[in-house]
Amino acid sequence: MCSKLTIAIDGHSSCGKSTLAKAIARALNYTYIDSGAMYRGVSLYTLQHNLFNNGVPNTPALIAALPDIDLEFKKDETGTQQLFLNGENVENEIRKPEVAKIVSQIAAISSVRKKLVQQQKALGEKGGIVMDGRDIGSVVFPDAEIKFFVTAASATRASRRFNELKVKGIDTTYEATLENLLERDQIDSTRVDSPLIKTEDAILIDNTHLSKTEQLEIALSQIQVKLQPC
Repeated sequence: MCSKLTIAIDGHSSCGKSTLAKAIARALNYTYIDSGAMYRGVSLYTLQHNLFNNGVPNTPALIAALPDIDLEFKKDETGTQQLFLNGENVENEIRKPEVAKIVSQIAAISSVRKKLVQQQKALGEKGGIVMDGRDIGSVVFPDAEIKFFVTAASATRASRRFNELKVKGIDTTYEATLENLLERDQIDSTRVDSPLIKTEDAILIDNTHLSKTEQLEIALSQIQVKLQPC
């Protein structure tokens, strides 16, 4: 039997790394895991339980609540992966702007990262997975057989994200979307615990001027080099 790879994809906010990860997983019949959804799940819990002090996440209160936060991935009838928070499907709720606004702050809390990284490592211990996030290649799977770092121009990323939100009927503006994206970039790249970085062995994909198909073809050509013949 051929051994299956662990594929790590990191990158900036709204750069299309989840789209790429899902496409790779479909092409290889691998399991896709959205690590960012897990941080969004904790962020949603923080909002639901009003764990804030003067508009800032109440870190001690959230840390105390971590044992009460249960996150689980399940597939719906179409095979699409959904995140469940304490037994409730929250896939739509975690994509809303109010969650996006605080997720980088929540993700910067070391105790939150420790809890979720432990779960992520367990999910991928047998290989045959594609996981995307901010620290997958650097922290979660430093020994992954192949790593990608995905990016795009900030204006391009903001435009893509704004259009996605419009399609979903979420009321926001391009300016607000860009501001949130730049703020998240800053927090993700400068946090003390597991900052967003491109590891030396990660393959850079700048998709500013690439179609989804072109991006996938580039990634699969790199993966093919690592796949062992059966």
